[in-house]
Amino acid sequence: MVADRLTQIRRYLYLNGMTGVHELAEKIDASLATVRRDLQRLEDEGIIVRTHGGAAIAESKDREIAFETREKLNIENKRAIAQAAFPHLKKGSAVFFDSGTSVLQFARLLRLDPMPLKVFSNNILIAEMLSGVSGIDMTLLGGKVRHTQRSIVGWLAEQVIGGLWFDQAYLGAHAVQSDDSIATPDGEEASLNAAIMRRTDECHLLADHTKFDRHSTYRVGGLNQLSHIFTDTKLDPARLRALRERGHKIIVA
Repeated sequence: MVADRLTQIRRYLYLNGMTGVHELAEKIDASLATVRRDLQRLEDEGIIVRTHGGAAIAESKDREIAFETREKLNIENKRAIAQAAFPHLKKGSAVFFDSGTSVLQFARLLRLDPMPLKVFSNNILIAEMLSGVSGIDMTLLGGKVRHTQRSIVGWLAEQVIGGLWFDQAYLGAHAVQSDDSIATPDGEEASLNAAIMRRTDECHLLADHTKFDRHSTYRVGGLNQLSHIFTDTKLDPARLRALRERGHKIIVA
């Protein structure tokens, strides 16, 4: 019986990405208390992550969940991070926005409060959002489409990056590893972001607290390549202190 319920929950979350406790209780015909116990068990096994009032499929070092699902996770923290980073955007500069969900929140602020900029991105949603906004010259990289992540990667995108130089780049992260490096489960995404980090005057990382001390397969670069790291107040204080002691400039939103 328990195994059947857990299988139902896993299947529902794999299909929908995330859900609320009440919705899940109705779908599997179980009490709220039972669903909460089952979700705790699945979280302990690393299959899901608990969200406010619900749950979502967990990302791992080898697996990414769909962009639309990632976008909803820790949304308030991501908005706060975007707000903290926004004043650092320099009018008249050439900037790169990657395909991170915190960076998408950053782009939404720019749409609401536009300024003259040359914006380059490999994020399809950001390109759609900023195209036609007054003062913004928007360029979407060409290349291979990662449909579930709404991003562009591959050799063609990297070739374009090789002919550009940015004043600023704003990147997200799948994992900020314990060795002070950034990593991701997709090799092409890692290669593209590594190229961007090499071709910008300032590189800013937008990463909520859940991204720290995780690990992933492909290394992007080191935290020592960053101008600033923007995160939220839920980052472990000991981790924050250690990062600052190693000279990393961290802004907590």
